[in-house]
Amino acid sequence: MRYIIIAMIMSVFADNNPSPRIQFEVPDSYPEGIAYDNSTDVFYVSSVRTATVGKVNRQGVYNIVYADTLLKSTYGMKVHPDGKHLFVCAADATYSKYSTPQTKQKMAKLISIDLASRQKNMEVDLSNLLPGKHFSNDLTFDDKGNIYVTDSYANAVYKITQNGVATVFAKDKQFETEGIGLNGIVFHPNGFLLVNSSNLGTLFKIDIKNPSNIQKVKTEQFFLGADGMILNDNNKLTIVVNGGINRIFQLTTKDNWQTAKAAMATATMDRFANPSTATTANDGIWVINAKANELKDSSTVPSIKFDIQLAEFKSISKE
Repeated sequence: MRYIIIAMIMSVFADNNPSPRIQFEVPDSYPEGIAYDNSTDVFYVSSVRTATVGKVNRQGVYNIVYADTLLKSTYGMKVHPDGKHLFVCAADATYSKYSTPQTKQKMAKLISIDLASRQKNMEVDLSNLLPGKHFSNDLTFDDKGNIYVTDSYANAVYKITQNGVATVFAKDKQFETEGIGLNGIVFHPNGFLLVNSSNLGTLFKIDIKNPSNIQKVKTEQFFLGADGMILNDNNKLTIVVNGGINRIFQLTTKDNWQTAKAAMATATMDRFANPSTATTANDGIWVINAKANELKDSSTVPSIKFDIQLAEFKSISKE
């Protein structure tokens, strides 16, 4: 009996262990975006504080890939389908160490970095497309090579062609909110975008061929604090939620994203630390713990270490 009790206790402790993490040290960086490079098995990470783009290997060694303080802050990032370029959103939204009155909440850029040379080979200014505040936050690619970027303050989606020509792709009354609005974005091969709104907690479906055709995806719950997303397959979507919830959800659909429901989620005991974005590696979905909540508290000692955490999902119906 004693051995059975010990085994039960050990099982409880095992179940309470958070999911695996890759810890790396980069003082006062506060990485927000993450992208996995399959060819080199490294994770690229951005920085809210310094705009530096770095890379982290499986052993937690961090190295700078590209640094430019004029970018103020870097956010969402994706490796281009060609595997040779890293596209990064840059803005001066909130907590940059290099913020200026001329750029604060006014700047919105998309850059491309050649991964072989580590040089910037494209920069597109998005701030002149619409009046008001700006915050280029996340991006996705379609099957024609176009890029779509969310502006979380202007509550719009921009389209950038392969040649770097930028236009307003979608802007609608349904998107309007104060603070951080449109955020995570993915392209669906059936010909539409899925975009979430952090402050509204909702998910929108935007027709690629007719961007005025915007539908709110009907869900059983709101996802306040919604951030980065991954389209796992045609009928499954991973969505990172922070804002105190700090969990990763997987939504499924049976009707081409007219409706969706949360089917899986990470456990509360996994203790994600204000997660922001996620990326798919060869061994699962990894999430960056941005710790951005620390930046809202001036009494907090800035973090030196950050981590990339594996998302392990459990059926919500079994919770």
